[in-house]
Amino acid sequence: SSGDTSEATGGIGWNRRRPLRSPSPPPRPRPGEERKTTRTNPARERERERKKTSPTQAGPPRSHRAREREREGGRGEGGRPSPSRRRGGGGAMAATAMRALALAAFLFLAASGVGALPRFAEAPEYRNGEGCQAAVAGAGVCDPGLVHIAMTLDAHYLRGSMAAIYSLLKHASCPESLFFHFLAADGAANGAAPGVGELRSALAASFPSLRFEIYPFRADAVTGLISASVRAALEAPLNYARNYLADLLPKCVPRAIYLDSDVLAVDDVRRLWETRLPAAAVVAAPEYCHANFSRYFTDAFWSDPDLGPRVFAGRRRAPCYFNTGVMVIDLRRWRSGNYRQRIEQWMELQKEKRIYELGSLPPFLLLFAGEVEAVDHRWNQHGLGGDNVLGSCRPLHKGPVSLMHWSGKGKPWDRLDAGRPCPLDHTWKSYDLYIGDGDASQASAPSWASLSSSALPAAVFSW
Repeated sequence: SSGDTSEATGGIGWNRRRPLRSPSPPPRPRPGEERKTTRTNPARERERERKKTSPTQAGPPRSHRAREREREGGRGEGGRPSPSRRRGGGGAMAATAMRALALAAFLFLAASGVGALPRFAEAPEYRNGEGCQAAVAGAGVCDPGLVHIAMTLDAHYLRGSMAAIYSLLKHASCPESLFFHFLAADGAANGAAPGVGELRSALAASFPSLRFEIYPFRADAVTGLISASVRAALEAPLNYARNYLADLLPKCVPRAIYLDSDVLAVDDVRRLWETRLPAAAVVAAPEYCHANFSRYFTDAFWSDPDLGPRVFAGRRRAPCYFNTGVMVIDLRRWRSGNYRQRIEQWMELQKEKRIYELGSLPPFLLLFAGEVEAVDHRWNQHGLGGDNVLGSCRPLHKGPVSLMHWSGKGKPWDRLDAGRPCPLDHTWKSYDLYIGDGDASQASAPSWASLSSSALPAAVFSW
């Protein structure tokens, strides 16, 4: 570590004294010399011999046992026996035990994944612009002027989450009014996941003024409902945490913007927050009606007389695909409509009949397709993760951009680390706070000036 000064002893850092080099033992007298000194002045000869052989010693002559201890171990500062050799060597045993315990703790943490979070730089300070509403004293999370953003936190996707948070704050006109709600795997229930404390520390270190709360999500609440998907990543329990937002967030929170961890905002998120939700709508999101909606479900679904088109009959509009990585959700209507239970019912049916292939998305389509309040496509320029099979890069869709979404198999941080980035990954890199395993004190975040319009797609500024 940076403060370790015990390299001479091979210690871990608790013994900060560097032991002096042990003096050589006094030479044995040649035959006949001892009798000669005895016949003259024994005391004077012993004193002279002591001064010649032990020039560094201070104090009275050492005993034979002290000299033996000195030969076996080291000498401490000022000629005294080093602390690890006092009291008959008991200190040495204690030091060895401490080293063993420290090593065991390190190996446990490495194996469990706890404390293995990547390191991030501190983001630049942010503050509200002119005209922002003042916070209501004592209201906390129930302040009606807040913009509520919900995301999941995961060790692998934490790098993406940090960049997303940074971009949201950077482009918000009133960043102090953003309140983040993070759903994280419960470290107490899953030893391989970082604990809430570690995640909280990481967020607070990079965003000291961030207003947020972390809600532990128990994987066992949903694992029994998850069926196999076309990609293993889609089976992760945390993908289903958004189904439980209304159960986890405080009841005073009226709505929330749910965002995936692989997004980047290049516009004021309050514009999305102010999306109008008519009385019949629970979810607002960009729709993509040009997509082949039927391919999101199996032939067994469409051929079943109790399912298929009958499920979507009577909806406000024809059902269209929408991406669940960007949604505005009315939490009060979600609770009153029992939508969490209704999603679970579809998941249970899926385990019986295999009616879809794509993880957590199809249950949302089954409930909300044709009922979603449409949002401008600029708020979800999705698919930037590339082709799931070929892994090829994808450009932005035509039109203005307010939010970029690296949905799909490829993630910008993985491609950048591999040295094979797509062109748009360099835009994401402008918001990357990751500093690896280096010294966090020596790192700095991208400056506000570096995040100029030159780093963003030209379409961002097309209104």
